[in-house]
Amino acid sequence: MKKIKIGVCELSIFSFLLLLEPSFAAAAAAANTITQTQPIRDGETIISASNLFELGFFSTNNSTNRYVGIWFHKIPEQTVVWVANSESPVTDSSGFFTIRNDGNLAVLDGKQNTHWSTNASIASKNITSVTLSDNGNLVLREGNSGLVLWQSFDHPSNTLLQGMKIGLNLKTGERQMLRSWKNGNDPAPGIFSLGVDQHDSEQFFIWKRSVPYWRSGHWNGQTFNKIPEAYKGFLFYFISGRGGEEGEEVYFEYTAMYNNTRLVMDTSGQLTCQVWYDASKSWGLVWDQPRDSCSIYAACGAYGSCNNHNNPICKCMRGFEPASPSNWNSGNWSAGCVRKAQLECGNKDGFLSIGRIKIPDGETSAIAKSAEECRAVCVSNCSCSAYAYANTSNDSGSSCLVWYERLMDAGDLTVEEKDEGARNVYIRVAASELSANKRRRLLVILIVSSVMVSLIFGTTIYCVIKMTKKEGNRAKTLKMSVLNLRTSAATAYDFLDPHQFGEDGSHDIPLFHFESIAMATENFSISNKLGQGGFGAVYKGILPAGQEIAVKRLSNNSGQGLEEFTNEVILIAKLQHRNLVRLLGYCIEDDEMLLVYEYMPNKSLDFILFDQSRCVLLNWERRFNIILGIARGLLYLHQDSRLRIIHRDLKASNILLDKDMNPKISDFGIARIFGGNQTQANTRRIFGTYGYMSPEYAIKGHFSMKSDVFSFGVIVLEIISGKKNTSFNESEDSLSLLGHAWQLWIEGKGMDLIDPSLIESFDPQEVLKCLQVGLLCVQEDPKNRPTMAFVVMFLSDSARLPTPEQPPFYLRTSSRQDNSSGNPKSCSINEVTITLLDGR
Repeated sequence: MKKIKIGVCELSIFSFLLLLEPSFAAAAAAANTITQTQPIRDGETIISASNLFELGFFSTNNSTNRYVGIWFHKIPEQTVVWVANSESPVTDSSGFFTIRNDGNLAVLDGKQNTHWSTNASIASKNITSVTLSDNGNLVLREGNSGLVLWQSFDHPSNTLLQGMKIGLNLKTGERQMLRSWKNGNDPAPGIFSLGVDQHDSEQFFIWKRSVPYWRSGHWNGQTFNKIPEAYKGFLFYFISGRGGEEGEEVYFEYTAMYNNTRLVMDTSGQLTCQVWYDASKSWGLVWDQPRDSCSIYAACGAYGSCNNHNNPICKCMRGFEPASPSNWNSGNWSAGCVRKAQLECGNKDGFLSIGRIKIPDGETSAIAKSAEECRAVCVSNCSCSAYAYANTSNDSGSSCLVWYERLMDAGDLTVEEKDEGARNVYIRVAASELSANKRRRLLVILIVSSVMVSLIFGTTIYCVIKMTKKEGNRAKTLKMSVLNLRTSAATAYDFLDPHQFGEDGSHDIPLFHFESIAMATENFSISNKLGQGGFGAVYKGILPAGQEIAVKRLSNNSGQGLEEFTNEVILIAKLQHRNLVRLLGYCIEDDEMLLVYEYMPNKSLDFILFDQSRCVLLNWERRFNIILGIARGLLYLHQDSRLRIIHRDLKASNILLDKDMNPKISDFGIARIFGGNQTQANTRRIFGTYGYMSPEYAIKGHFSMKSDVFSFGVIVLEIISGKKNTSFNESEDSLSLLGHAWQLWIEGKGMDLIDPSLIESFDPQEVLKCLQVGLLCVQEDPKNRPTMAFVVMFLSDSARLPTPEQPPFYLRTSSRQDNSSGNPKSCSINEVTITLLDGR
């Protein structure tokens, strides 16, 4: 054995290091703690155990003042979430953060002046320590027992983190509130604060100084009606709770899908929910409040009702008039409205319905089993100004609500707000106002009756003649529609089993009367409108049996005529696949052409994928299932159905999503049937959407199954990136989305393409496989593109994939050429559905 000779000097150094080793180990283990012998000096920091949060001294922009704060450790943009000495900064770099002899945590300057301390009640001679937790909470503990003496989560600054509570102690009045900074460079408390309503009504308020500025609406057990985005299953949602020995503590906290999420009370009075996107290195907005004029508390004053869609936005409730007409007419509505006639207590007063509105502030719950009992509660108290009753079978609140003060912060429901936040409110008015209202109603009835009587004789004769003629036209139209469907079905009939048709040649698709569809859609009400496309509008409807439907109503200038209409009826009628939309029926009457589909509650892929707030509903697992579902649907069209069908207009807006986010391919108006061994066809009529069309189809009119494969590849790249190919503008080299994706691929940076909203929810290998499949599908030469059979295999297996070649439309054209349909080079960016008719 070889001996090693060690000198006395070396041995001494070695022994010294051995003696120091426990100290080094303790320091390493204590990287997230402060003790009475280990303070934090300016320039030093401590970091939580999992490297999520960091504590130390910091300065705001353009300031030499030094503050002790906590910020996200891994986020390059320093984002402070808590400040200790916000009102008393240290003016130089001599400060340190330490535990004083009394056990309290304090910020001191070089002259031992105290700028902030915890001021906790601590038994003498107790040793304390401070730990920065992985949730961002700074905790002061008693050394022996570990008892929590003080924690930063009980004293928020302007930011709410997961695990923090916004609460109220109903006995002591003590609150946990968010307070805005004074300005962007001064963390001292500003004029806005967020807290729980002091009347224990389980709702948030933002106060401007001490005046209500915004309220969240009432907690219904799942969400607040004025924050519809914050519901369970979404990126961010609230949880309510009660604490204390007798439940005297009311509080709310939140749970988020990702760690780097924050709720901020900013200097402008906005409450913003934000999430950090690693890919874009920026904070993204999930939601914010207040977001419009009517969101501001009591924007229209007492007894005023607000609606952003009206001009002006404020109106007085029935039985009321502006308190200051001159101010009201000039747009200053803060004084609100006053009664036209004063109340007379007793049975002389009555109630007027002011409709289904957002519940005004200041309500009180009452015990009542019916609307009549609820009314009686209000009648019995002369101070009662209004009541509302609703049958409640859930946690949305009491059945009977009454108001004993002026009605404040009322308004019409917006589309986004939950209907649970509305009640049919009855407001108390004087008997004279009821009489006046009855007289006005009677006058209106008399006028209308007189007009109707004067017109009834002439219109009766006219209507009889018109109805007789209309019935004749309807019979003729129905007969012609079936005849046209038979004629247009000739091509399909040649490839289908004749037994699939009825004895008369019909296709077993229900033929709806126009009146029944109009009734189902409430006469194509704008409130039922789901969307608008080049073909026309789509409306939601409900059939008498309760089934929900979607109705596509072709417009006269859509360019989609009877040929395309019947083409879609014929094709979808006989195609049955879980990834194809189901046609329930059709209507052809006079100039109306309508298609009735099964209703898809999540609308279309583009509606969710390309929206900044909705895209977070599509985590990677759902996106991959959508990609695979579209691939299987196309495989069915190309190979597995009785027909070989080329869709020709595959795009994100034609992929519908059911309640479980399963994809359904829709819109077969320009689809073509291939027979026998046919593999491609030519056309001079180029239908489709630029940006999704293959180059051979867009330029030469050649289409085949590989044309659909190209469109599928574009959709895959859009699903991965969350960006539209037709409006992609993130590349400095004027690359299209296709070119940008290929450039990242060949540089080995494929993960840079991923949608920032996915954050950490994706499987990197699966993403890269989908990226490679997408690039294979958008290759310029159709022969190099895989078939959908191979695509499904690639997505389902771990097969080795070929290397893609450079896609077409590598460079985007100038935006000034975007609207030019005559230049085929621009077809990667113009997003309109087009029809080009060339001379024969």
